Amino acid sequence: MINPSPTQVRSTIAVMVLAASTLVGIALHEDYKEEAYIPAPGDVPTIGFGTTAGVRMGDRTTPTRSLVRLLDEVEGVYAAGVKKCVTAPLYQHEYEAYVSLAYNIGVGTFCKKAKPGKPPNLIDLINAGKYAEACQRIEAFKYGPGRRVLPGLVKRRAEERAICEGKKSPTSLGGMDPESSS
Repeated sequence: MINPSPTQVRSTIAVMVLAASTLVGIALHEDYKEEAYIPAPGDVPTIGFGTTAGVRMGDRTTPTRSLVRLLDEVEGVYAAGVKKCVTAPLYQHEYEAYVSLAYNIGVGTFCKKAKPGKPPNLIDLINAGKYAEACQRIEAFKYGPGRRVLPGLVKRRAEERAICEGKKSPTSLGGMDPESSS
């Protein structure tokens, strides 16, 4: 259990740095594919450890190149995106869970605010300081292409929620279920 001690406080997200364990957890969860493939019908070409940006069918990679690209993408796109739209202070484990989630669903979806008069989205809950509700809401992101519930995403979201709640460490994101990588 990684619940914060009584002396730990939430910090501004600007000072947070991604833990290596989160990067490893994402890599393990995404699995590795040397050649571009379509992970689920209706999805986009994917390669390495879940990379989709600029990937075309027929592309090839190596484990080393894929890890470097994963690190660059996670820090430069997903962690940066989470930092841009989260305004509330977080515990480190909450931040790790949200970066993992953003890597899988995209920064745009993660940062999407609710329309006026609609129930709050995840980012609205986080920024309102409704931390327990926000961690719980992670499990709503279980759909793949065609709004089909994917068992791998259900498992991954449960793990991310447990990390967010401080019940698991980021290295627990290690499933090798191909349905989880969409």
